[in-house]
Amino acid sequence: MQNQQQQNFQGTTNMPSQQQYGAHDMFDAHEALSALIGGMEQYVMYEQHVQDPELKSIMQRHQTFCNQLYNTMVDTFKSGQDPSTPTQSYEMNEDNHVTYGMQPSQPKTPIQSTSELNDQCISGFMLGCMKANATAFTSAALEMSNPVMRRILQDSIPNMAEMAYEVFLYQNKHQYYQVPKLQPQDMQAFQNSYAPTQGNMPH
Repeated sequence: MQNQQQQNFQGTTNMPSQQQYGAHDMFDAHEALSALIGGMEQYVMYEQHVQDPELKSIMQRHQTFCNQLYNTMVDTFKSGQDPSTPTQSYEMNEDNHVTYGMQPSQPKTPIQSTSELNDQCISGFMLGCMKANATAFTSAALEMSNPVMRRILQDSIPNMAEMAYEVFLYQNKHQYYQVPKLQPQDMQAFQNSYAPTQGNMPH
């Protein structure tokens, strides 16, 4: 009986490549891949409606990067091994300037037809896609037993965050995403509501 149990609980190093995942891993990797595909397909749908060349450039760079990431993930998903092309690092073109404060603008309402699609809508969809990817990748990486897929997912989370932040900066620059600010005394009250600990934590 004990020998049978030992055979059932072999380490992954002795298992065929297709068995280097638990059922939970397969489902989580599937969710992460599905989120990535969904974002890529939305980009394809909306690209024809983009007006601003800067937004189109951001979209195309995201598409190129995500396409390579998708192939890397599929490679490891199928083999359980290191992919032939490792993960890359995404570098945004936007600077880190954020405009604070609210400017008067027209109230936002849902569009009623595709003819009303504009750069504000599309950049919002792009931000939503990258936030969904970051969430799916994080959830999957936290409990992934296959170490290679876990590392791919974990390494990709900062890239999803970078792409999302790039879109946020674009939206902020065009007043699509305004950032309210507090009165100076309220800001200071928040900042002074925390203080560092004294001494070391007990062991």
